[in-house]
Amino acid sequence: MEPGESSYSKERSQFPIAFAAGAAIVLLLFGGFLVLTRVMRSHDSATVVKLPFGAGEQAYAQNVHFLDIRLAHAANFLNQDFTYVAGTMSNDGPQKVRAMEVTVEFHDPFQQVILRDTNQLVDRRGATLDAGQHRDFQIQMEHLPAQWDKQNPTIRVTGLILE
Repeated sequence: MEPGESSYSKERSQFPIAFAAGAAIVLLLFGGFLVLTRVMRSHDSATVVKLPFGAGEQAYAQNVHFLDIRLAHAANFLNQDFTYVAGTMSNDGPQKVRAMEVTVEFHDPFQQVILRDTNQLVDRRGATLDAGQHRDFQIQMEHLPAQWDKQNPTIRVTGLILE
């Protein structure tokens, strides 16, 4: 330390450097967060595309069946409750199913729909559901309303791409 220089003035002269370094770190974190949210949004928007469900798809949907529907309840380490709808889907028709979208509906004791959720059980990028094939499926539901009648939900095909 030079004569007449105190430790206070030395610390004060280092403050702008430390502040600039901290600001740079905050900006990098914020930039990373923005990039991550944009990537997630573009991924989500790609999965929101509705599958076709014209007259031909509606007629073929009668060949797709959902068997052995089971419900399971679980909680994760953050104490969040999840309900899993599991079962077997079968393609009893003559064509391959390249992609399939289903709507799951939960009801109250008066048979009114209280929760409706749409999911793709067969994805275009995955394996097809060939004619005569059976495959297990599982759908995760984050929260079921208290009014739920504790019965299995109804599952119906609401979109198809056939091969």
